[in-house]
Amino acid sequence: MNKKQQQSEDTKRRIAEAAKALIMQKGYKSTSIEEIVEATGSSKGNIYYHFKSKEGLFLYLIEEWDLEWEQKWSSKEHQYTTITDKLYGIADQLVFDDLNHPFSKALDEFLNSNESMSEDVEQRITQIIRNRLEFNQKLLQQGIDQGEFENHNVEHLSIIFESLIAGLSQMSQMAKLDNVLALYHSAIRVLLYGIAKKPGMNNGR
Repeated sequence: MNKKQQQSEDTKRRIAEAAKALIMQKGYKSTSIEEIVEATGSSKGNIYYHFKSKEGLFLYLIEEWDLEWEQKWSSKEHQYTTITDKLYGIADQLVFDDLNHPFSKALDEFLNSNESMSEDVEQRITQIIRNRLEFNQKLLQQGIDQGEFENHNVEHLSIIFESLIAGLSQMSQMAKLDNVLALYHSAIRVLLYGIAKKPGMNNGR
């Protein structure tokens, strides 16, 4: 990387860090490009050069956040001996690291806004979701391959798991529960074992 490229990367990093601090403090909607300009000393044109738009800048931060999440998970995944244990471990990390993270709320703001999105932004959101589903699919396939889980459609299982996690995040915040971790663990148990009684058991019918 030559000097000019390094300067460009440094500028991009400085803009991203300033935007991250502002969004964590104020939220996505309340953070304006003008505030990012003021915080970084960069021009609006320079910000658009590196990120194309406010939405593009935010998605860059979300992509970095997802990468950090996966790196943190990778650093402790070895602590769990079974895929079942790993599912509970993922639930723990989601609750302790993500649930009340400012970026979780900012992402909800972003996705629930009525603002029209460019094709580039939609494609990047799709890729973020696809990456998460691929992460889930790989883990669940390991469980099938190792004989822990029955041989179900792993693509469907991946979507179900991601939907479960996303729904838990939304509902636990709305319900203001005291023990969110217990809720997540309960959800994992239901995913793994279901709620229907086994054949032959008295089911009240």
